[in-house]
Amino acid sequence: MPLPAPDSASAPPDTYRHRGQRRALVATLRGRGIRDERVLAALGTVPRHLFFAPAFEAHAYHDKAFPIGEGQTISQPYTVAYQSELLALGPHHRVLEVGTGSGYQCAVLLRLTPHVHSIELNATLFAATQRRLGALLPPGGATPQLRCGDGSLGWPEAAPFDRILVTAGAPGLPPALLRQLAVGGQLVIPVGPAQAQRMVRVVREGPDAFAREDLAPARFVPLLGAGGWQ
Repeated sequence: MPLPAPDSASAPPDTYRHRGQRRALVATLRGRGIRDERVLAALGTVPRHLFFAPAFEAHAYHDKAFPIGEGQTISQPYTVAYQSELLALGPHHRVLEVGTGSGYQCAVLLRLTPHVHSIELNATLFAATQRRLGALLPPGGATPQLRCGDGSLGWPEAAPFDRILVTAGAPGLPPALLRQLAVGGQLVIPVGPAQAQRMVRVVREGPDAFAREDLAPARFVPLLGAGGWQ
């Protein structure tokens, strides 16, 4: 679905103070072990305060998650950086994001590759995020393809994807997402019940061969849908 044309006149400012806060945030993320300089540069570029209501802007550059309504959160910057680093995204990779949410992770992905598809289940969040991303596109014409629907089922007509990123916790590996992963591609997804999730990276090694790597503990909202928590 195309994004609405950006309205630069109504977009809130990105000030010198905001840019300084992002530099401090990047230093924090580097101190926590994020090493991919492209990922750090992306988080240093995306104005996270524009994903917050003005009354809560003071929280924008703290390294923490924050509620955005509809029972969802904008992810902690470290989590966004960690998942993005795990993807090992190159500018030629086609990526599917499951769980657009606020659009912050999507905006970061667009700084790493122009080939981004993103799905959001919640229609209220989807409408707000569609408008927001229209005013936050990176230079160079990179525009995400957005859809409102069940992300646990993927985006079959746009598959295969080189990378798939899931921003909600699933009970297991959604079969539809595995099928839509290109051979050699990678899926990054938190798996498990709310109090026992782990970040998982899956590499598709062949038509029927998948290698799974269980990584750090994680804590995400549940992935809803046919391939998630019903």
